[in-house]
Amino acid sequence: MNKFSTPNVLFVSAMFTLCSIAVGCGSSATYPRQVGASVQGTSNPMVAQFSVSSPCPGQAMVEFGTDTTYGRNTAWYPVFAGLQTQILVAGMKASTTYHMRSDLQCSDGVTPGNDLTFTTGALPSLPFPTLTVTRPHPSPGSPENPGVEAIAVITPTYPFLVTDRDANPIWYYDVGAGNSPYMFKLLPNGHMLLMMNTPNSSLLREVDLAGNLIRQLDIPTLDNAMQAAGFDFQPVNFSHDFAVLANGHIVVLTICFKTLTADNYGTLQVTGDGLIDLDQNWNPVWAWNSFDQMEPNGPLDINRHLNGLPDWTHGNAILYLADGSLLLSMRHQSWLAKIDYANGTGSGKILWLLGYQGNFALTQNGVPTDDPTLWFSFQHFPSIISQNGSQIMMNVWDNGDNRPLDTNGDICGTPPLNVTCYSRATSFQVDESAMVADLQWQDLPGEFSLWGGDVNQLQNGNVEFDINAPTPAPGFDILSQVQEVTQTSSPQIVWQMNLSLNAYRAYRIPSLYPDVTWQY
Repeated sequence: MNKFSTPNVLFVSAMFTLCSIAVGCGSSATYPRQVGASVQGTSNPMVAQFSVSSPCPGQAMVEFGTDTTYGRNTAWYPVFAGLQTQILVAGMKASTTYHMRSDLQCSDGVTPGNDLTFTTGALPSLPFPTLTVTRPHPSPGSPENPGVEAIAVITPTYPFLVTDRDANPIWYYDVGAGNSPYMFKLLPNGHMLLMMNTPNSSLLREVDLAGNLIRQLDIPTLDNAMQAAGFDFQPVNFSHDFAVLANGHIVVLTICFKTLTADNYGTLQVTGDGLIDLDQNWNPVWAWNSFDQMEPNGPLDINRHLNGLPDWTHGNAILYLADGSLLLSMRHQSWLAKIDYANGTGSGKILWLLGYQGNFALTQNGVPTDDPTLWFSFQHFPSIISQNGSQIMMNVWDNGDNRPLDTNGDICGTPPLNVTCYSRATSFQVDESAMVADLQWQDLPGEFSLWGGDVNQLQNGNVEFDINAPTPAPGFDILSQVQEVTQTSSPQIVWQMNLSLNAYRAYRIPSLYPDVTWQY
């Protein structure tokens, strides 16, 4: 995308039409081309507030960098004649002087503003993980993918963090002493949506790039809204993930409880999963829970508990699919479940289960196999590469805990076989019409990621994955390791980051702005 292209073109077009009707501007505009601009600090020492005073209606964005070649830019924002617009500029290193200028686009073209400078403050007195980056096999033929790294370390008091690809922090959010970061995502409006744990509860919080609170939702408030709306389960905590939908809805993954009787356990309180669809105002409008899917009404069996009870299903990721359904990763079932969501009108029925002993036959590069070790086990973070009709291409981070070694029930790490557990980055082509899953690519980095982690296919064709909690650790003070590798039969590490803390998720994002990609 050309850096002067814009997702707001319809809005700007409408503004120009209105302007031409009202005052006869458009191509015959006689606006002075001087653009008023100033820059000042915010409560975040690494985020600036850039103010633009425009002589015409249109849109503006800010370019910034350590010299006047700039190199990075914000998204485009609407501006109005005679009014001032504030644009938050984020993505800068601490204690560094930056050059920045506005680019104003009106009906008669783009006008660059004057160069201004801004010096960021020092990193705050918060704990930050120790980060180191290496490039073991740099190659002009397989350069590292553009973008920056989003990191959630989930250790209390540590901030949400984004770094550049040289491990320099360029954005953070202070969760508060004693609170734990869980995961965060960039919203289409340019804000950040955070999932956090507090000592007594958990919450969703929307903030702008400077960290200003926009809104938040805690579990007691959500529970009251669920009861008022007549839903049949109580959310106990936000859990692991949420999906941001194009219509402004958020589907959140929650924990819920139910007292059940299970073989070898008797009667006990079991932990399951709930999904709640929040509308644009964060009101619950659709819900699903795993207990409603138990036999005989659904395919889930309370006596299938691969990690024992009470933690029965342990959902850890939720994705929205192109056909309007949802995909839930259930770690303690070693299954991915497709759920009839139908954009908020669905029955909640589980349409299929992907994984060992699920609904799909397995092939490897087109060759049928009954080898259970080729399925993922205790997985994290499925990510969709593409979806075309009944064909779904996806990555899955295969942690490998309790990996089935054969059809006799033997699993890794236990007698009599005593096979060491191992983890993999995988790519599967899922054919929903033939009910066949084809393992097309895998990388075994030689480490066992005990929990957490993620995997994504990058735009340049490489694959990035987070080896969280490697057991044993590959080196002193390395509690997680992120690798970008070539997607080849013998993958080569192009880029690697070592972290001194467990990174529940660490993955490449294009930038801190919607529809903007930073090359470096």
